[in-house]
Amino acid sequence: MTPLNLDGHQNTHVDLDLCPSCQVIWFDQYESLRLEPSAVLQLFKLIGDRGTAAPKPLPATMWCPRCRARLAMTNDRMRNTPFRYFRCPKEHGRLTTFFDFLREKDFIRPLTPPQVEQLRASVQQVNCSNCGAPIDLVNDSICRHCGTPLSMIDLPQIQRMTAQLAQAVEVGKQPVTVDPALLMMKLASEHHHIEMLSLGRSAARDTGVDLIAHGVGLIASWLL
Repeated sequence: MTPLNLDGHQNTHVDLDLCPSCQVIWFDQYESLRLEPSAVLQLFKLIGDRGTAAPKPLPATMWCPRCRARLAMTNDRMRNTPFRYFRCPKEHGRLTTFFDFLREKDFIRPLTPPQVEQLRASVQQVNCSNCGAPIDLVNDSICRHCGTPLSMIDLPQIQRMTAQLAQAVEVGKQPVTVDPALLMMKLASEHHHIEMLSLGRSAARDTGVDLIAHGVGLIASWLL
């Protein structure tokens, strides 16, 4: 795990641990909730910069790095978006995948049935954005390996996050880590392009494409 220090609310700092090859983040108790908008966007950029490589498979049993208790799979929900993580039973923290972190922050959402049909018209197979397993679109709309539904990037949430960041910068609460105005303009001008990419239209009918990784990588290239 690689330690990472990010900005938290009320001029605090959040220390978390990240594993790029397994594509997971360890948050101590409440650390995920304490992240400033700029810190969330920094993590978004780190996730996007990883490329489209599939994550290393996680072991069947995992242990808390603080107390060595066995981590328990936990299902949660942010607004209408389900996400999950591996929780320490003694409340020391939790391990979450990159994909579920994006779901927790409302950056991605499940495809609607019409969007799934639209995707099937473009590609026959995609890779699960959570575990990397192939999804046969002819028969499935969820990953048979980990149960993750097909998802797409939620651009309005990214716009809301950059708007919060712009407001914080304006009142001098935090240093500028992205250019909010520039990012908002790019999101507005290329909204359609990202949406089509998320639905497979720019995948040129390739098999094994990771829709979320491609879209997140493109948006991450805009972050400064």
